[in-house]
Amino acid sequence: MKTHVKDLPDIELQKRMQQGDRHAFDVLFHRYWKRLFAYAYKIFNEAEVCEDIVQELFISLWNNAPQSNILNLEAYLLRAVKYRIANHIRSLKFERAQLDIIENIGAPTATVDDIEYKQLEANLMEKVQQFPPKCREVFMLSRFENCSNAEIAQRLNISVHTVEKHITHALRLLKNNIGTWNITFIVMGLFL
Repeated sequence: MKTHVKDLPDIELQKRMQQGDRHAFDVLFHRYWKRLFAYAYKIFNEAEVCEDIVQELFISLWNNAPQSNILNLEAYLLRAVKYRIANHIRSLKFERAQLDIIENIGAPTATVDDIEYKQLEANLMEKVQQFPPKCREVFMLSRFENCSNAEIAQRLNISVHTVEKHITHALRLLKNNIGTWNITFIVMGLFL
């Protein structure tokens, strides 16, 4: 009697997936998607973010299938969801910390030299131009056009989670290249 693909154990489906069998991947996706989403939602109560995390996990699973060596797929997927949510929460905390710094600093005083400020601003723009294209576009919309993350996501047809990742990445790049004080000062000045 012939066994249907959907009835195969995970390990067999993984082997087929490693050989490029899209149907085996689809079976695993349907087998685990709801459970992983429910688990993610239990940890982080934002449906859209949880959907993105689970989808990105499955994309990664498919893209890395040829070289993967997962012994217990269910345990691996649950750990991966938990890890990705932890990373998302960390990135949110980093972004919020940067925003708190910006909000808590007053306007530049009269003692700040306009020439120095213009040099810092030019340095910022130079660094922003070096960002990856999508990251630059998201950052410009967020910081220079004052668009919300939801507006940016809708405008660029990407998820809010992806917008948050781009902004976090942009702020890290600026922090590493300009320094925390200078970036805070420049970005604060751009909002005034």
